[in-house]
Amino acid sequence: MQFKSLLGGAVAAAASASFSVPVYAQSIQTLPAVVVTGNPLGSDLSDLVSPVSVMDDHDLTLRGASTLGETVGNLPGVSSTWFGPNASRPVIRGMDGDRVRILGNGGATVDASSLSFDHATTVDPLVVERVEVVRGPAALMYGGNAMGGVVNTLDNRIPQSAMSGASGRVDGVVGGADSTRALAGRVEFGKEGFNLHADGFTRSTSDLRIPRSSGASRLRNSAADSEGGGIGASWAGDKGYIGASYGIYDSTYGTVAEPGVTIDMRSERWDLAGEARDLDGFITGLKFRAGHTDYQHVELDAGTPATRFFSKGSDVRVEASHAEIGRFRGVIGAQFDSSDFSALGDEAFVPSTRTDSRALFLFEETRIGALKLTFGGRLERVEVGTDGGGPNDPNTGAPRFEPAQERRFTARSAALGAIYPLNDTFSVTSQFAHTERAPTFYELFANGPHAATGNYEVGSAGLQKEQSNSIDAQLRVKYGEHSGSLGAYYSRFGNYIALAGTGRNREEDGLLNPAGELPEFAYQAVPAKFYGMEAQAHLLLCRCAGELHLDLQADMVRATNRDTGEPLPRIAPVRGMAALNWHREAVNLRMEVQGASRQDRVASGESETAGYALVNAFASYDFRSGGMNWEAWLRGNNLFDTEARNHVSFLKGLAPMPGRSIMAGLRASF
Repeated sequence: MQFKSLLGGAVAAAASASFSVPVYAQSIQTLPAVVVTGNPLGSDLSDLVSPVSVMDDHDLTLRGASTLGETVGNLPGVSSTWFGPNASRPVIRGMDGDRVRILGNGGATVDASSLSFDHATTVDPLVVERVEVVRGPAALMYGGNAMGGVVNTLDNRIPQSAMSGASGRVDGVVGGADSTRALAGRVEFGKEGFNLHADGFTRSTSDLRIPRSSGASRLRNSAADSEGGGIGASWAGDKGYIGASYGIYDSTYGTVAEPGVTIDMRSERWDLAGEARDLDGFITGLKFRAGHTDYQHVELDAGTPATRFFSKGSDVRVEASHAEIGRFRGVIGAQFDSSDFSALGDEAFVPSTRTDSRALFLFEETRIGALKLTFGGRLERVEVGTDGGGPNDPNTGAPRFEPAQERRFTARSAALGAIYPLNDTFSVTSQFAHTERAPTFYELFANGPHAATGNYEVGSAGLQKEQSNSIDAQLRVKYGEHSGSLGAYYSRFGNYIALAGTGRNREEDGLLNPAGELPEFAYQAVPAKFYGMEAQAHLLLCRCAGELHLDLQADMVRATNRDTGEPLPRIAPVRGMAALNWHREAVNLRMEVQGASRQDRVASGESETAGYALVNAFASYDFRSGGMNWEAWLRGNNLFDTEARNHVSFLKGLAPMPGRSIMAGLRASF
C-alpha cells in the first residue's frame, strides 16, 4: 500500500476546507503543554524531577532532520550515532542501543535500529507534532532498556480530547545538504466527540553534500526515498476517550558503509488506546494502550536481495491511578511486550530469537510543604530464546549458531526523587535510581560478521543482567523572562555490557574483507562509570524594536572502565552552543554557533576527533492569506563549510557531518 494517495487526500481536504471552514483556536488541535513522558500523573516541565527536553512545532522546524537521531541530537546531553543521513539513533549521556528507549505516543516501537547502526528508526520528523526526551534512567516506567533515557514522539493519530470543526496543515521543504524534496500533510476533524485524523508524507534526498576539505564533495550511496503516514479515529468526552490508528512507513536508502548496498524497509503498526477519568472508588482513572508492529527490511546488494530482517512485536500497557492514600497519590501498572526477530542470509550475525517481558510497576508522589517527593519500583521478567542454528537451519543456513537455548532474567528497578523550591527564583531537584537491564538477544547470541561495523561480533550466552546505581541533581532558575538550569549526574555499573575488541581476527570467506579476516569484537561485562554535566540558559537581553534573546547550552560526558581506567569508546566530547534570537511580530531571526572540543579521551584502538565550530542561521515570517495561516522559513547550516566529524559514529572517518547548505520551507495551516 502506498501513502501518496493518503497524502494527496489530506492536502486536497486542507485546500478545499480552507475557504469554507472557520479558523478554530489552535489549543483545540494541539497537544497540551503537560509532559506525558516520565511521570504517569502528568506534569509541566517545572514540576518534573527528571531532566526533560521538549521539542514543539517551532523546534522541529528549526532542528528537523531526515532522522530522529539528528533531530534531537543537539539537545543537552543528547548526541546521535550518525551512520550517514539515513540512519541515526539518539544517544543519551553516552548510552546508546538498547539503553535508550524510543516510543511512539508512549508505546513501544519495533524495528532493528538498536541491532545495527545502519538500520534506521521508523519515525520521520515530518509527521511528528512533539518530541519529549527524558535524560537519565527511566526504567521505572519503561523497563531496563530505558536505562539511559527515553525519546517519545507524539503525532496525535489517536486524538485524546474532543475537537470541533476541521483543522490541518501542509508543509513543503526543499534544499539542504542532501537536496531534500519533501511534502507532508495533516488534516483533523471533530464533531460531537467523534474525531478523525489523517497524515502523510513523502521525502526524497540525494547523496549528501560534505565539505570539500574532506576529500570529496558528496557522501556516496547516501540518497533515500521515504513515504508513509497514518489514519486514526477516536471518541472523546469529559470522562475519557477510546480510539485506534494505523500507520505505515516505507523507506529505501543507501548504506554509506557499503557502496553497493541499499536497504528496502517497511513497517506497519496498529494501535488501540483509551482512558477513563474521574472514576468513583479507589481506582480514579484507567489508561491502556496496545500495539502491534510488523517490520521487515531487505538489504539489496547491487539490486539483488541479500540478507532479510523480520521483526514482529506487540505491546500492552495498563495504568490505574488510585485515590489518595493519606498524603500519597500514584499509579499502579502492568506492561507486556513480545517480539520475534529473524534474519535470513549470509550476513545474519544473530539467530532467530523471541523476547518476552512482563512487568509490574508502581509510581507514587507526595508533597510535604513545598517539597515534592516521588518514588516507585518495577519488577520485570524477561525471557530471551533462540530457534537455534546449524547446517540445516532453514532460517539462516549458518552453522555458526548454537542449538536452541533460552535465558531468563528478573530485573528489579527503583527510584526516589525530590524537587524543592528554594524561593521564587531557584529550585533544586535530585533523583537516585537503581536500574537493572536484561541483556538483549544480540548481546547474548551474536556470532558472525557485521557489515555495518566491519567486525566479527560474538555474544556471550552467560551474560548476567546489567545493574547500575545513579544519582542526578539539578539547579533550576526562573526569573522573569530569564530561565536556566545546571545539572550533574553519576552512574556506576557493576557489569556494563560493552562491545570490545579481543585482539583476534576471524575468517569469513572474504565476505567483507579481501584478506578473508575481520577483527573480532565480543560482548563482555565490565565495571564502568558514567558522569557528566548539562547546562542551559535562556536570557532576555533587551526589548529593542522587538525582543532579543540569548540561548546558551553546554554538556559533557565521561565514561570509563573502572578496572583499567581506560575510556569507553564513542563518547561525545564537550559540546557547546550560543545563539541570538530576535523576534518582532511576524519575524523571527536566529544566528547560532555550535561547537565541540577535540576528543582525545579514546579507547584502545580508537582514533581521536578534532574539534569544530559550525555557524547556522534561521529566519521565518508568518502571514495570513486566502483564509489560511502561512509560515515561510529559510535555514542555513554550516555556513562556512567547516569539516566536522561525530566522534560517536562508527563511520567518523568515512562520513563527515553535512557541508554548507540552505533549506527553505513553507507551511500552510488552518
